[in-house]
Amino acid sequence: MSEHYRGAVVREAHGPLSFEDIPLRDLTGDEVLIRVTACGLCHSDVHFMHGTSGTDFPYLVGHEVAGVVEALGPDATGVAPGESVVVAPMVACWDCKHCRSGRPEACASKLPRRPKVTLGDGAAATPVLGVGGLAERVIVPARQAIAIDPRVPPPIAALLGCGVPSGFGAAVNTAETGPADDVVVIGCGGVGIAAIAGAAYARARRIIAIDTNPGKLAVAERFGATHLIDASQEDPGERVRELTDGLGADVVLDAVGGPATFATADGLRAPGSRLVIVGAPKQGDVAEVPLRRLFLTGGSIRVSIWGDCVAARDLPLLARLYLEGRLPLDEYVSGTFGLTDAQEGYDRLLAGEALRSVVVP
Repeated sequence: MSEHYRGAVVREAHGPLSFEDIPLRDLTGDEVLIRVTACGLCHSDVHFMHGTSGTDFPYLVGHEVAGVVEALGPDATGVAPGESVVVAPMVACWDCKHCRSGRPEACASKLPRRPKVTLGDGAAATPVLGVGGLAERVIVPARQAIAIDPRVPPPIAALLGCGVPSGFGAAVNTAETGPADDVVVIGCGGVGIAAIAGAAYARARRIIAIDTNPGKLAVAERFGATHLIDASQEDPGERVRELTDGLGADVVLDAVGGPATFATADGLRAPGSRLVIVGAPKQGDVAEVPLRRLFLTGGSIRVSIWGDCVAARDLPLLARLYLEGRLPLDEYVSGTFGLTDAQEGYDRLLAGEALRSVVVP
């Protein structure tokens, strides 16, 4: 085993990615060492890289990780060396009052607080979302390493770490979409496409995709959207009312995040509907809610964090749906890159040219 591994580090807001040698420390407690076989490039990484989701630089980037278990700490259980795993960034503790009452999605400890990673020059780096997996190796608690069918290719398995469960779970778990529901998804990036797939899995009556990129709308249709709205060409509110007999949508999923799309989402709701915030807003974002209208129309506004997924239940489900041909995730991967070419993948993501780029170290 090498005494060092390479990882992607950003040392200041909007700074360049550097690929640095990181000393490989001994495992303690319930930790596991994972050899990374693929890491997806996610907008959440970019928020940290730009300083809009935190300023605790330097950051060790990457959190959408698939790999193979290499070694176990003295107290680690549940996985074995050689197993294919996906790193779940959020896992319920199963010991707090919320977990004991059957509400693991409300667990206050579901985002583990990982220790900082000591870089080669002695600087202490913050692992993004407690993972820091755009690297050749990653160390996480055993409960975050979820075993999956090894037949799932690593670039596909990596997607199960963040974007796919975030969107799929928002439709299935948070919104509790059902066959009678008309669903609107705002934003057809990686998370939005997965939300469309979740609504299709839940057999929603109508699934209306909204975006300004015709290419993304075409992908949305392949993942189950029944109606497409190019918001650069027509008014989404008018078209949604036309499609829903003037009522609006039963479920509106904002997969972008921020005041503008929140206002759009709120205007598309039917009485008694569920508006679900899926996309991450930036620090400082504020939205106004017309309280009288909210009171008169009823329904709810919900926040979906990682799709309210239960990792041990939902990640194997998503893997099975892929292997059964019911979740066409091969179309999700827009390109693969080597570790030191990761910046190109992020650039394509930000330019709207990629649904998901994946690094294969």
